[in-house]
Amino acid sequence: MAAEHTLLPMTWADAGYMAPELILLAMMALLIIVDLVLPRRFDRAVIGWLSLASLLGSAASLVWRLVERNSTDGGEQAKQTISILHDSYRMDDFGSMLKLLLLAATALIVLWSLGAMKQGASERVAHLGEYYYLLLPAAAGAMIMVSTGDLVTLYVGLELLSMSTYILVGLRSRSALTAQSAAFASAASSDGTGAQTYSAKPAEAAFKYVVTGGISSALILFGMSYIYGLTGSTNIGEIAFGLLQVKASFEELLIVAFFFLLAGFGIKIAAAPFHAWAPDVYDGAPTPISALLAVVTKTAAVAALLRLFYNLVYSAGGVHGKIGTTMFRAVLVIAACAMVVGTVSALGQRNVKRLLALSGVANAGYLLVPIGLSFYGVHTNNAAELYFYAAAYLFMNIGAFAVVSIVGGTGERVIELRAFEGLYYRAPWTAGAMIALVLSLAGLPVSGGFFGKLFILFGAASTHAYWLVAVMVATSVVSYAVYFGIVRQMFMRSSGSEAVKVPTATGAAIWLCTLATLALGVYPNGLMEAFEHVFTLAGDLFVYMQ
Repeated sequence: MAAEHTLLPMTWADAGYMAPELILLAMMALLIIVDLVLPRRFDRAVIGWLSLASLLGSAASLVWRLVERNSTDGGEQAKQTISILHDSYRMDDFGSMLKLLLLAATALIVLWSLGAMKQGASERVAHLGEYYYLLLPAAAGAMIMVSTGDLVTLYVGLELLSMSTYILVGLRSRSALTAQSAAFASAASSDGTGAQTYSAKPAEAAFKYVVTGGISSALILFGMSYIYGLTGSTNIGEIAFGLLQVKASFEELLIVAFFFLLAGFGIKIAAAPFHAWAPDVYDGAPTPISALLAVVTKTAAVAALLRLFYNLVYSAGGVHGKIGTTMFRAVLVIAACAMVVGTVSALGQRNVKRLLALSGVANAGYLLVPIGLSFYGVHTNNAAELYFYAAAYLFMNIGAFAVVSIVGGTGERVIELRAFEGLYYRAPWTAGAMIALVLSLAGLPVSGGFFGKLFILFGAASTHAYWLVAVMVATSVVSYAVYFGIVRQMFMRSSGSEAVKVPTATGAAIWLCTLATLALGVYPNGLMEAFEHVFTLAGDLFVYMQ
């Protein structure tokens, strides 16, 4: 059923369109050599700074292409979506805007790490050079996922991201394990409240992540195999055309295939009931990598799922057909389940990294809502809602994790809520930033998180999904107890509290996140209007058969 086509060789012009990804991969190859050549005693921070420079260079090339595409001088031709390698890679505004978020997130994590790892924590990451340069293929894999026009390309990007993060999760040395075990033993002996203080070891976290990641990849690949078997193609545009011809005869089989895809991406997104791995992995991984999993991996998986469902589910039955109704309702049910399970599970959690992991489960539900609301005639701006909340979630989550790493000694031991005792008196500026970030996570007014949730809530209300609105409001109110517990600890005086030293680079990352969060709260329409100005549903999200 696939259309016949001729594969053309990749040209220099094609390579120019892939410059953002190629810059990162080329720099990774260079940094591998640099890391091998440099003496062991040489400060690996230089690799971190070079990684940061490559991320900024990649972002600059992306912005240049984005401006070029949307310039008025270019006419209508400049606005057309660019596809290369027979539409396996696409350059559209939807993917470009999301890639800017992914690059910003990775750059903030590198900047944060340059400060955190310098403060006596370099011995706690087994191979600091590898730590820095492995962040680059992780970002490149995520960028490939959001620009995909082919199932094979999507899977390659997914595995590039997954393989990099598998290693990054386990990059903690024996000294970190010893310190963490001692802290855990101390916490277990002194805590008589019955609160949860369990902490995963690095090896355990890495093992769980590899196993669950393998299951996720297998489910996605199995769902793809069904779709390929029915249409004879891996190109999304050709699959969409093929599904129009076979949907009447294989309706149930297509539903099974889409459920496999939804389950596989649900694991990557850490949405309940596919979230069990997240608390252990986030807790056992280095804190910056926990933030990477919470933001970069989650955003890339949500974007890929959005593109797939917009194209394939629509072609297989539209929004009112059996397939469309079943799948989009399933997405909304998973979204509601994630909000409820994530919020309720976080209520009794004392380990801050595990608490933020469960917060990420709840936020995954919010990110899934725009996908579940797809194709309703009265609701056409759900892509903008997803983009805004992804941006707000990026800044408030990375900033919060960065503060946690400072309070908990770069995150290499059990970090309980009581570690925040008296933070307002020990480091008032850091406490102020954390308050702004936590209130944004809670969704209080004049914050990016508030408007992100509000836009999604209005979208649900416009489609008359009032049950979902009720779930969103209820879980947001309950989550106040979780987030205000952190704020309360910061204002409690503690005689034994130590002074908090904030490295310059880490402080810069925290305040960049805080200011961005506040900016999104003060002027939320700016980002929404910028996205809607360049985004068109037919031109950016749909993949047409070439």
